[in-house]
Amino acid sequence: MIDVLVVDDDFRVAEINAAYVGKVPGFRVAARAHSAGQAMATLEREHIDLVLLDHYLPDETGLSLVRRMRQQGHHTDVIMVTAASDVTTVQAAMRHGALHYLVKPFTFAGLRSRLDSYAALRRTVDRVGCSGEAAGQEQVDRIFSALRTAGPAASAGLPAGHSVPTSELIREVLTGTPQPLSAHEVAARTGLSRSTAQRYLRQLEQTGRLRLSLKYGDTGRPEHRYVWAVPGSDGAGTGQ
Repeated sequence: MIDVLVVDDDFRVAEINAAYVGKVPGFRVAARAHSAGQAMATLEREHIDLVLLDHYLPDETGLSLVRRMRQQGHHTDVIMVTAASDVTTVQAAMRHGALHYLVKPFTFAGLRSRLDSYAALRRTVDRVGCSGEAAGQEQVDRIFSALRTAGPAASAGLPAGHSVPTSELIREVLTGTPQPLSAHEVAARTGLSRSTAQRYLRQLEQTGRLRLSLKYGDTGRPEHRYVWAVPGSDGAGTGQ
């Protein structure tokens, strides 16, 4: 699970953001904070993977807090979630290492796409890091591409409840394997639940990106096995 600290000076907004986070598989809200001081105190005493950070806080700005976090050795990942939309603030957030910048007001789909993208980044980094070797250009490109958000799923040709990074993760697994895989095997290799893997595999097969074959065993019930059918496709319907 990815532990999230939700930071917003508005108690109601913090609760809404926390509820959104709680609806995304693989994420849980570890704590809430309503000021920079509370946020820093939480980071000192608890393990936090990701901070959803508002810029307008009562005691200092979110960007000032990020600077202080880095100075004190806190390398926790940050996604800015704020009404501040001026270019100067956005650029400063990028320079201080914010991974995403979500402008209020936003929808659940908007936040979920950023969280899914972040989860894909962590999985990619873990896979590359487990090799024990220095990352080549291909691995570096994969890490950076995992962070890109292609926008709402609908704009990428995906139905509601589907995300671009998850489709891309399944594509990576299938294109990296010479033999067809079952939904159980895809789930095991991606870290997704079997039901989620089956839902994405069904959608990708219906849109022609996967080929479905049947493998018969002793039970008489065929096992569905999938192979990627579109060489060079990104699996998300973006056409890129």
